[in-house]
Amino acid sequence: MFPLSLSFSPNTEKDDVSLAWKLFFQPFKWQEGKEIKKLEEEFKKYLGVNYVFSFNSGRSAMLAILASIGVQSGDEVLLQAFTCNAAVNPILVLGAKPVFVDINETLNLSPEDLEKKITQNSRAVIIQHTFGMPAEIEKIKELCQKNNLFLIEDCAHSLGAEYQNQKVGTFGDVAFFSFGRDKVISSVWGGIAVTNNNQIGQKLERFQRNLDFPSKPWIFQQILHPISFAIALPLYNIAIGKGILFLKQKLKILSPSVYPEEKKGKLAKYFPKRMPNAMALMALNQFQKLEQFNKHRKEIAEIYNHEFTRILRQAQDKFQVRICANNKNAERIYMRYSIFIENANDVREKLKEKNILLDDGWHSSPIVPPGTDLDKMQYQKGSCKKAEEVAKTMLNLPTGIKITKRDAEEIVEEIIKIFNF
Repeated sequence: MFPLSLSFSPNTEKDDVSLAWKLFFQPFKWQEGKEIKKLEEEFKKYLGVNYVFSFNSGRSAMLAILASIGVQSGDEVLLQAFTCNAAVNPILVLGAKPVFVDINETLNLSPEDLEKKITQNSRAVIIQHTFGMPAEIEKIKELCQKNNLFLIEDCAHSLGAEYQNQKVGTFGDVAFFSFGRDKVISSVWGGIAVTNNNQIGQKLERFQRNLDFPSKPWIFQQILHPISFAIALPLYNIAIGKGILFLKQKLKILSPSVYPEEKKGKLAKYFPKRMPNAMALMALNQFQKLEQFNKHRKEIAEIYNHEFTRILRQAQDKFQVRICANNKNAERIYMRYSIFIENANDVREKLKEKNILLDDGWHSSPIVPPGTDLDKMQYQKGSCKKAEEVAKTMLNLPTGIKITKRDAEEIVEEIIKIFNF
């Protein structure tokens, strides 16, 4: 049995592995090529925007955006707590100050706390549509306009999500998407910046043009990623698969999802770079399956909704679990299905014994992954109490294309067993 997992290449299918295998033997396609422009054009059409620029990661895209809107030393950039250090480091690199805003019950930035934390030094607001749930865009946009702030949409989790029948990424002054290994679509690494603002678009174009492509050894690591997991996962339960993945990461044959220096407030040397052609090909292949992927995620989420509602109705006070709230104006895509439960880390460890691997790094800290130096992030403990509480109690359940409806039911059953109900 394959492990049920959140982060082991959850989108990768046979055609993705086949494509990576072909690219493995075509190094002349790795860096420059026509697929880069094709990817950008496809996103222009999909989002209905004027400017799209690709990069080798969402981090790189975000840094390009911050530089293009003129963020500099002394400026404040407001963003939510309960975020990844990859969203904080580009701010720090520019010498600006991250100002953390608490979240609400949808896991997104609280407009009420945002209003309290805007100062005369504020330059921009980043809204993160967490796990595919759109934030309260209207209220946040009004605050940005009132205070003359740039609005940046962090759509790393939310490709295909909508707010009031309009796709996320099209509300702010500028937005970025990520194609990381466990994102909505994946090219292992990759990202894009999008805007309808002519001035920002021209500056993004200059920023991208002045970047180099990643090195061929780095691109090789990304091409090898889906191939490695295709080989290792069938052998995972007999330790051979674990050994293969461990050795490849230890020997730096595979790249990590977060580099060690990123936990200490720095960008790794691999960023910012342009999007290489090989990864554009991989992203395009996944992009063709976006509707299918998101439809599947919603179907799996419905299973979780049904099962938890049923159990809660029967259990009354015996089983305490809370489901992430919906924004009534939003069409979410469920990159993750979040529940909140006491002793979440213990539950996570017990599920691991059943081959259900739910450690995606989104827990234990208001800035993830765990082990991130909060002082280096300039986060003040106690400043975002809701985010800190969520980090302690969150358990994310998988919704990817590899998770069947029966798998979803089994995950709920195993959680219930832990509580002896």
